Amino acid sequence: MAQTPAIATAERAGIRFSLHSFEHDAAAESYGLEAAEKLGVDPARVFKTLVAAIDGALAVACVPVTAELDLKQLGKRAQMADKTQAERATGYVSGGISPLGQRRRLPTHVDASALGHATIFVSAGRRGLQIELDPRDLVRLTDARVSPLATRLR
Repeated sequence: MAQTPAIATAERAGIRFSLHSFEHDAAAESYGLEAAEKLGVDPARVFKTLVAAIDGALAVACVPVTAELDLKQLGKRAQMADKTQAERATGYVSGGISPLGQRRRLPTHVDASALGHATIFVSAGRRGLQIELDPRDLVRLTDARVSPLATRLR
């Protein structure tokens, strides 16, 4: 399996993690829901990594794939970042953006629901590859702020 900056970051930190790969379907509407389905895990444990602009500064938010990011929780003038801007800042392609090992480390926010699980899944840096880790390790490695960020969909 090809090394990604996210995997290298986890290895350097010496945390326990597992990698899970699956055949990504280019027609999939939701990368995260596709990962949950193909890996056979509860979608509430699979977190998508979204890039937002808060007063013009980029930040990352990790929320369950079963929810939407409540931008108001990040700030009054928060909005989703442009896809090209997100890819350039993180060094990852859309659908494979990881909160770990970004080209330029962005301030990170993790939905509080993550701490209710022993492990969660986030992108390992490319489509079809997830890293499973303790959410507390994710918070520590990214210096994340933990707060309610998600609006439930399902």
